[in-house]
Amino acid sequence: MNKTNAARLLDKAGIKYSLTEYEVDESDLSATHVAEQMGQDIGQVFKTLVLRGDKNGLFVCVIPGAEEVDLKKAAKASGNKSAEMIHVKELLPLTGYIRGGCSPIGMKKNYPTYLDEQCILYDEIYISAGIRGMQIKLSPNDLVKMT
Repeated sequence: MNKTNAARLLDKAGIKYSLTEYEVDESDLSATHVAEQMGQDIGQVFKTLVLRGDKNGLFVCVIPGAEEVDLKKAAKASGNKSAEMIHVKELLPLTGYIRGGCSPIGMKKNYPTYLDEQCILYDEIYISAGIRGMQIKLSPNDLVKMT
């Protein structure tokens, strides 16, 4: 299993994690599918979304995989009046990641990152390792440190 940039950054920071591979289905990149492929509770699998606020620009939300982002709440949390998801074509140039493989760790720039409070319900959660087909399992507190 090759390490991703996100995994190397965790190594450099001395943070404990593990990598889990899963089979990618190009027709279904959902976090629900990822959880099913790994045999994990969807509540522990978090997805990374990149949004643009009307005042403060780009920011990142890490939310439970089965949830949809509430744009009004995301805007308020980030100090914006409104927010919208960036277009999928913008994802790679802005973050260095592709849809279905976007990690909150190791983006091209350090965008403000907001984690859903549900992550503290678990000792460990899964996030994208930065490529399709691989997830990082780590503690929510360590994810907070890294983002």
